[in-house]
Amino acid sequence: MSPTVAAIDCGTNSIRLLIARRDPDTGAMVDLERELEMVRLGYGVDRTGRFDPAAIERTLDAARRYAELIARHGVTELRFAATSATRDAANRDEFIAGIQQILGVTPEVISGEEEAALSFRGAVSTLDGLPAGPRLVADIGGGSTELVIGTEEPTARISMDIGSVRLTERHLHSDPPTAEEIAEATADIDAMLEEAFARLPIPEAEAMIGVAGTVTTVTAVAEGLTAYRPDVTHGADLSLAHAIGTCERLLAMSREERAALGIIHPGRIDVIGAGALIWATILRRVGEAAGIDRARTSEHDILDGLALDVLDRAEARADRD
Repeated sequence: MSPTVAAIDCGTNSIRLLIARRDPDTGAMVDLERELEMVRLGYGVDRTGRFDPAAIERTLDAARRYAELIARHGVTELRFAATSATRDAANRDEFIAGIQQILGVTPEVISGEEEAALSFRGAVSTLDGLPAGPRLVADIGGGSTELVIGTEEPTARISMDIGSVRLTERHLHSDPPTAEEIAEATADIDAMLEEAFARLPIPEAEAMIGVAGTVTTVTAVAEGLTAYRPDVTHGADLSLAHAIGTCERLLAMSREERAALGIIHPGRIDVIGAGALIWATILRRVGEAAGIDRARTSEHDILDGLALDVLDRAEARADRD
């Protein structure tokens, strides 16, 4: 029997849990539990450089519920990864101590580069029909966005300090955002992408894959869903024109109009405009540089990459023993 393992991805906007094991016949990872809670841990971090006490408590409450699931499934190994907000917060030790007490593990404050590599593995390992050449994976989070390129393994990556929560707090204060606010946010995105294009061979990409909540939400809206269906969004193949048009529509909406769609998670309604702006800008720039006119969506990302890594470690340890 494959060991049962767990992975937790704690980002700027959400905390997610995956409990899984390997199918002994196919070798594929099998989900036992997959949970998400919108805790907004990174609220105000870009402005203050510190976690808000209420945000820490929301996140620890979610961790307590996850601890119950982990115990119920008899998990043998757990990896807890904290990303952009925790990298930036001066008082992260308070949060880390709380997680240690609840889950018995020390959160790993992973680098943006490792985050990118894990997202790449999670996305590419679950999509069929990808071209044989380089694939570019974009992971748009609340505090940062990662771009990583490679075939079966990543060969180049970059983490950029642009995310849906960070850009909303910096620039998109009006409801809906003004043209001036959008221009300021776009300038931030373009500046980061200039560095990305200088470091990554983006024109060589033969496919573009988007992961994480912004991209899956945009895809759900683009597909006209009225209820969230990951079986539809995972693997979805959208033309860039359709995806960009959907992004522009979401950005121009008021929060009330976004809520009325019924498909957007309540914890994402206020920041999806900024995330959509990041995704639309990436789609345009990469499409022009690489000659790509379509993009795929993956429901699997860093969380899956983390779980696969824990499975590899647990199985290697079992073989040694």
